[in-house]
Parts: sequence; C-alpha cells; structure tokens
Amino acid sequence: MTLPAPLAAAEEIHAHLVDQLNLALRRPGMYGGEPALRILIDHLLFVERRPEAWVEQQRAWEDRGLWTSIGIAGAFQDLFPAQADCCEIASVYAEFAQQSGWLKPDRVLTGEAYEALTGRVRRWATADRTWADVTAEFGPPSVLFGGNNPLYGKTLGYLSEDPQQPMVVFHLWNGSGPGADSWPPEHEQPRLLAVRLGVGSFRRSLTFTPEGERRKPNDR
Repeated sequence: MTLPAPLAAAEEIHAHLVDQLNLALRRPGMYGGEPALRILIDHLLFVERRPEAWVEQQRAWEDRGLWTSIGIAGAFQDLFPAQADCCEIASVYAEFAQQSGWLKPDRVLTGEAYEALTGRVRRWATADRTWADVTAEFGPPSVLFGGNNPLYGKTLGYLSEDPQQPMVVFHLWNGSGPGADSWPPEHEQPRLLAVRLGVGSFRRSLTFTPEGERRKPNDR
C-alpha cells in the first residue's frame, strides 16, 4: 500500500500563495480579476492567522472612497472609461500587498529619486502623455500591472525603497471611443489617463491628464 505524500509545510504554502498573488497582480485578467485577488489575499491572511486585517482594510478603503458594494471596481467605473480593464484595480490590491510584506517589486526607487518623482509628477501629468513618455521620464516601473502589448491598457506602479511611502501609480488606457469599433484601438501607445498618489481621499489622489478628463464617462 502506497502511503499518501505528506502535505506541504505552512511556510511552503505561504510562499506559494505569495508567488501566485504577485503573478495575479501583474496579469489580473488572466487570473480572474478582482475576485481572484480577494481569494488569494483571504488565503494568505488565513495562513498568517490575521483574517481581521481584511475587514480593517475594507473599512480603510471605504473611508477613502475606494470600496463599494462591488469592490474596488465600483470606485473606478465612475471616473475611468468603460473599456478600462482590471489593471487599475490590481494596483490598489498591490498597495495592501506591499503593506503586508507580500509584494515583490521589480525595482525600487532611491529616496532621492522617489522625492523627485513625487515633487513634480502632478504638474507633469497635466499634459497628455503616453506609456513611452512615462518610462522615458521615470524609468521602468516597480510593478507593471498588465502585459507588454501596447495595444492594451496597463498600470505602472513606482515604489520607494522606504516601504512606508505610498506607491505612485500611472493609469494608462487604450481603446476606442463610444460607438466606435473596439478593435483595433485608437492609439499605437496606451494614453495616460491619471496619476494616483497619496493615502487620503481617492478622488483627491488623482491627477487627470487632458485625455483622462475627456475619457471620463459622460454620465458621471
């Protein structure tokens, strides 16, 4: 009789879930979007024996205007085009992952570089920009939410080496206007809609480019 293989140790389970969460944050559409992120976080908090942290985080998001009856998605749908994907939602979950010690960034900015970015990014974002403009100005992101195909929207997150500093987030979109064919999209490069920075009110944390202002849903 063959004995069953022993179960993985708690440390192995935790490491596996952290790896899966980092993959899901970078390609949220492939993994199932916001529900998948919530399930992975629920499992991680169970393993860490702190399930109450999820309720506390929801309250914090609700206080900021980020949490709705349909999750984070509801906060973005009032301000972003209908064709916007789940990359912007993943960036919010990534901030919680960063606070929890789960996020594995591809790079971090020095304190000096982070201060330079935050000191000028709001003014810089008052003009129309593209994906190439963002990376030319600030370098590759700490986390790329979405794939490398320029025909699709994506979100870029920049992190300081100081984990207490908030992520600077660039929300980029590619698609077509209302009533137009959805494919191919209008632009060769994703267009910057808004930069998000800060831990206070969600709406006040956003600086919209002219393109972002034009792309807001008409009924909002």
